[in-house]
Amino acid sequence: MAGNGPTRIDTLVTSGTFSLDGGTWDVDNNVYVIGDDAECIVIDPAHDADAVEKAVGGRTVTAILLTHGHDDHIGQVAHVKARLDAPVYLNANDRVLWDQVFDDAAPDHAIEDGQRFTVAGATLEAIHTPGHSPGSTCFYWEDNATLFSGDTLFQGGPGATGRSYSDFGTIVDSITNRLLTLPAGVTVLTGHGPATTIGDEAPHRQEWIDRGH
Repeated sequence: MAGNGPTRIDTLVTSGTFSLDGGTWDVDNNVYVIGDDAECIVIDPAHDADAVEKAVGGRTVTAILLTHGHDDHIGQVAHVKARLDAPVYLNANDRVLWDQVFDDAAPDHAIEDGQRFTVAGATLEAIHTPGHSPGSTCFYWEDNATLFSGDTLFQGGPGATGRSYSDFGTIVDSITNRLLTLPAGVTVLTGHGPATTIGDEAPHRQEWIDRGH
């Protein structure tokens, strides 16, 4: 890796819409690029293929990782894949959502719980966290104490579970058993909005349960 610079996280915010169950909402999405000056992984290249390509900046993209299959996260992935010549990974349980967006293409690979993705000396571990969607997956960079949580955990609680293919009890179980067991100092980089930490969110679990979302 000599000469390729430090491994880093570049964050890009893109804007567009999310549509499901007959409704459409304006959303801003966080896109993450993890790597050094030579190679990187892209997580959730939402809305704007031009902006994602610019953020990559000519680096080799070893994988495009999708935290889940909602259209705001995957709608541009075919364009991004073509530009970056990189394989797309999605948990197979979210094919029901993928197929609503792409009826003539499939992800290149299914993400398995515990699967590891290595780039520029960084290793991201896939953690299956169903609830927001059946295949929702977080990615944990243990050595950097960073969790990419997609729409499973936000500052202030769980991701939304009021639409098709989601379930509140399931997301609470996923967060409780898979995420709140991580060290308190882990930074949580979310699919939308500001970052948080495991330690900041853990004390509020019962509040989420009591309010029901």
